[in-house]
Amino acid sequence: MHISQLQHPNQLHGLTVPELEQVARQIREKHLQTVSTSGGHLGPGLGVVELTLALYQTLNLDQDRVCWDVGHQAYPHKLITGRYHRFHTLRQKKGVAGYLKRSESPFDHFGAGHASTSISAALGMALARDCKGEDYKCVAVIGDGALTGGMALEAINHAGHLPKTRLLVVLNDNDMSISPPVGALSGYLNRLRLSPPIQFLSDSMEESMRHLPFLGGELPPELSRIKEGMKRLAVPKVGAVFEELGLTYMGPIDGHDISAMIRTFTAAHNCEGPVMVHVATTKGKGYAYAEADKVGYHAQSSFDLASGKAKPSAKPKPPSYSKVFGSTLVRIAEHNPRVVGITAAMATGTGLDLLQKALPDQYVDVGIAEQHAVTLSAGMAAEGLRPVVAIYSTFLQRAYDQVIHDVGIQKLPVVFVLDRAGVVGADGPTHQGQYDISYLRAVPNFTVMAPKDEGELQRMLVTALAHDGPVAIRIPRGNGVGVPLLEDGWQPLEMGCGEQLLAGDDLLIVAYGTMVKPAMDTAGLLQEHGIHAAVVNARFLRPMDQDLLLPLARHCGRVVTMEEGTLLGGFGSAVLELLQDNDCLVPVQRFGIPDRLVDHAKPQESLEDLGLTAPQMTDAVLTRLAVRGLTPAVQAKRQQAMASI
Repeated sequence: MHISQLQHPNQLHGLTVPELEQVARQIREKHLQTVSTSGGHLGPGLGVVELTLALYQTLNLDQDRVCWDVGHQAYPHKLITGRYHRFHTLRQKKGVAGYLKRSESPFDHFGAGHASTSISAALGMALARDCKGEDYKCVAVIGDGALTGGMALEAINHAGHLPKTRLLVVLNDNDMSISPPVGALSGYLNRLRLSPPIQFLSDSMEESMRHLPFLGGELPPELSRIKEGMKRLAVPKVGAVFEELGLTYMGPIDGHDISAMIRTFTAAHNCEGPVMVHVATTKGKGYAYAEADKVGYHAQSSFDLASGKAKPSAKPKPPSYSKVFGSTLVRIAEHNPRVVGITAAMATGTGLDLLQKALPDQYVDVGIAEQHAVTLSAGMAAEGLRPVVAIYSTFLQRAYDQVIHDVGIQKLPVVFVLDRAGVVGADGPTHQGQYDISYLRAVPNFTVMAPKDEGELQRMLVTALAHDGPVAIRIPRGNGVGVPLLEDGWQPLEMGCGEQLLAGDDLLIVAYGTMVKPAMDTAGLLQEHGIHAAVVNARFLRPMDQDLLLPLARHCGRVVTMEEGTLLGGFGSAVLELLQDNDCLVPVQRFGIPDRLVDHAKPQESLEDLGLTAPQMTDAVLTRLAVRGLTPAVQAKRQQAMASI
């Protein structure tokens, strides 16, 4: 059978192991062809091909439920659930999503883009099943990196307290998350990976005892207890942690041996209560470059399959905001040993890998544990260090209570650098950084800012580290705009002060962060229509520069705000509140992300869909001016022009 014929995973039932291995080769071939052409996550999916096929051999996907953690390891799942013929559209506008999405397929039982959610979701489904008196299997597939997340451990703790609730947890242990995993759990799993499959050791003993003539095929309770004792002796000395928590442990199993996994999963389904099957896999399996460089090939833009190298761009690009942040932090940390960089398993993505290489003693990776990262930084700051926490905007949402309770209320000098803020493109709704403006506006004692370009980012980082209180800096995904970078001598900004970039009498445009350049472009287009707009780079969301904005708003009589974030409680709302609170009652037009999810597409495509390009915003401003009348300044000019005729 060729996978192009698969419309339903149950069609795999009855295939022999050699036939399944052939399907596995086809999956890898399609996976590599697609990701090398359009980009996407490579290593995670390549590592779980056999695991997926073996697991689905033991399930009826018309009724059984599977929750894949994170989702980027589920490309093989997508290929055998009716999406083969559309897989070439992966992560493209209106194409196949890069993560699990309930609206995309009935086989995507639970949406996932962030880590550590699968066990909680699958346990919830299992409890719902039991409540309804139904009978189907509930499975969570979680990577070893995601197991460092507190939520996963909370779910295991709960599952172990429910000895009658049938749940299968498949631990996909490839000794990696995005970066190499850290922590005691990782070390424990490594020791388990090197140990023999303990479940089968005890099962073999049980089978031998059953055949003793005086037992009659039954194993009395006393011998059952002996069996469990022997099993525990076979587990490494650090203990049968999962067994002690109430889960039946099976493994470690070779994650590329389909036959062994089918036997193991079948045995697990027949157990009463929660079971963990520990499967040892190789991230990037089947593609030598990905196996050799598990971090670099976790995700890739388009690349040449034969050489494994990225396809060259047409022209050199400015450095990314992440790289500018990382290199600037290294220069600062070299002169200040109290500065420490903290990441939650995203060193490469945030630019902190540069600090890790240059000053490893001033670098901390906590694993996928954003809540811990925030409170850890608060503890460091309380003792005089200057922690810089680099986390994607969408992931900091997971630690909102800690941001308020442990940092904001205590006014501790922690610097947060929110990478991937704003529209992020192909990763879709779970990864768009569109909420941080809104969720940070209300946090007590915080200073919140965003640079207009990579040069201003350098100055903002210096400003943040000189401030005696918590600071958040949002930076976008991708390359800078190409301004010259300072090698040293960065001067801090005056706290809470914006800058006027363009003078004008007819309209005030106030832009935040990445929207400053489109604001300048919009002003240029408006000038072609005889409308002269003043443009302000706000720089600061909190505190906002009222001494600059209020006089300009009163003079121009009309205000336009621009932000790459949600309009609900966003930057435009903050400007409206400032004007209202100071009785500056002028018309305000806001541009930003409306109350909707931003689906996967190229960033520019998303911005066009949202009406956030300069030509679109120019047309919208002109339309509103035509409907509501011109500004007093423009009316006066036109009256003067008419009088002179």
